[in-house]
Amino acid sequence: MKMINSRQNLIKQILAALVGGFVLFMGLTLVWMVGYQLAYAGRIFPGVSVAGVNVSGLSPNDAALKLSQTLSFPITGKILFRAADKIWVASPAELGMVFDPSASALAAYEFGRSGGLFGALAGQVRAVSLGGDVSPVLIFDQRVAYAYLQNIALLVNQPVVEANLRLEGANVVTQAGQVGRLLNLDATLVYLGSQLQSFRDGEVPLVIQEAAPKLLDVSSQADAARRILSQPLTIVLPNAGDGDPGPWTYDIPVVANMLAVNTVNVNGQLELQVGLNPQNLRLTLNELKTYVDRLPANARFIFNDETSQIEPISASTVGRVMDVDASILAINESLLRGEHTVALSVSETQPPVTDTAIGADLGIIQQISAHTTYFYGSSSERIQNIVAASAPFHGVLVAPGETFSMGNVLGDVSLENGFAEALIIYGGRTIKGVGGGVCQVSTTLFRTMFFAGYPIVERYSHAYRVSYYEKTASNDIDPNLAGLDATVYFPLVDFKFANDTPYWMLMETYVDVSARTLTWKIYSTSDGRSITWETTGPTNVVAAPAPIFEENVELEPEEINQIDYPAQGADVNVTRTVWRGGQIYFSDQFQTHYQPWSAVCEYGPGTEDPIKAAKRNEICLPPNT
Repeated sequence: MKMINSRQNLIKQILAALVGGFVLFMGLTLVWMVGYQLAYAGRIFPGVSVAGVNVSGLSPNDAALKLSQTLSFPITGKILFRAADKIWVASPAELGMVFDPSASALAAYEFGRSGGLFGALAGQVRAVSLGGDVSPVLIFDQRVAYAYLQNIALLVNQPVVEANLRLEGANVVTQAGQVGRLLNLDATLVYLGSQLQSFRDGEVPLVIQEAAPKLLDVSSQADAARRILSQPLTIVLPNAGDGDPGPWTYDIPVVANMLAVNTVNVNGQLELQVGLNPQNLRLTLNELKTYVDRLPANARFIFNDETSQIEPISASTVGRVMDVDASILAINESLLRGEHTVALSVSETQPPVTDTAIGADLGIIQQISAHTTYFYGSSSERIQNIVAASAPFHGVLVAPGETFSMGNVLGDVSLENGFAEALIIYGGRTIKGVGGGVCQVSTTLFRTMFFAGYPIVERYSHAYRVSYYEKTASNDIDPNLAGLDATVYFPLVDFKFANDTPYWMLMETYVDVSARTLTWKIYSTSDGRSITWETTGPTNVVAAPAPIFEENVELEPEEINQIDYPAQGADVNVTRTVWRGGQIYFSDQFQTHYQPWSAVCEYGPGTEDPIKAAKRNEICLPPNT
């Protein structure tokens, strides 16, 4: 127990000593500080400086005066900015920096007097032993610095410029791309503030951000454009023969007008492509397509009645179709390779029958049908049109199962194709127009197929009865031929028949101008068909209306011409029965309605009585006269 008590007493003695020592230390420290504070009352402690200027022992006012006289950095300092070969130098004051000597002196005076007892003591000790440098109090107006930097930005900044290529006429003009630069004002202000705070001259880095153009160089595309425009462009037809269209040559200015420069995205990268504009080129090629494209055409033959063999009279024609899209691609690829003669992309189709064909292989071994019509009294123009309209059918083949269109073979009835102006029925009148007489040919074909027993797919009658189509070999009118005419005004009105046999059919047409006859012959293989037919003849006959008299200022007084002729209106019904193997193969009817038609006479101005003038000339007489 005594031992425990002695230990407790020892501890108490130690604690008492420590407390006493601490109290003594605090007392001495307090005495020191009070004495030090009294010694430097109103003055800055020793060892204190502002931006390296010693202000020890000075009052704040004296320190402020000394600092204002010593620290001239805001006025005389130099801040440098650099961008490539350009340099800008400004004083801190020009950049918005203002030095406050009074506030700086007060900051120096507070050194060693703030931070509590121990903080103040530590400051005093550090100032005496190591020195205490106080940062100057600065006012930094960033608005002034921002404006200064904006002026630099006007000289530093440059926009991104994409490389460009353009045409001036046929000349290729290029512009290189330009890297964009942009001065980052906010980031540069951060570096400027740090430099000003150091109160020393120095260089402030300009924070410049660069942006590369997506297209920097187009020299290769410019070279390609110059290659394209170095020569005229010549487009040719592959495997061209005599009579084929082309070549077509386009001069350099024309090619330049079609040249296009396009920006395209290739795998996420922008590229400049040069070539002929596909849309413009398509328009050009579509024009050529009308000359290039053609259907395959069989060879043409005649049948030798003595040898029963077919003999070629014209070779077959290979069909071809231009592929416009493929041609556009081929032309641009060739031009980029420096090639200026380019073949069109064309697909060819061989015709079913060439000039080496044998009649037996086609089933053309005998004459099946022949029919003749008569055109007595026709004008020379009408005869010319009969010759021109029948010629395209001479030697034509009709395939097994084919529906034959007369209009497709006849083609364009025009003056350029050998037709003349003659009387035609148009708009309810008989007028002068190109192709009068073509219906003599369509009527002959209709009757040839009618009497041969082939199916008639499409047939249109005339508006009124035409005497040409009812004439016989003796130049008489046979009313039983009424209702067996056919008109063609392609593409609105066509005549079609079907070859419903497994054999090819060969047509031959013969015009005997002196005899005024048109004969149509058909050669194939007979399948034993024959026909019987009946006609009602003209029924419901209606007399022609009274003549019509019209003034024509181009005629002389008392001059009168008949330009249209009267015709009775009537209905005709023709029934045809086609037999094969003793049985009815098929039967059809052809119903025709003819309108009553007036005679029309024209007379010159000043004619006193056109009717009397017509009687004197025995034209345009009233019905039953």
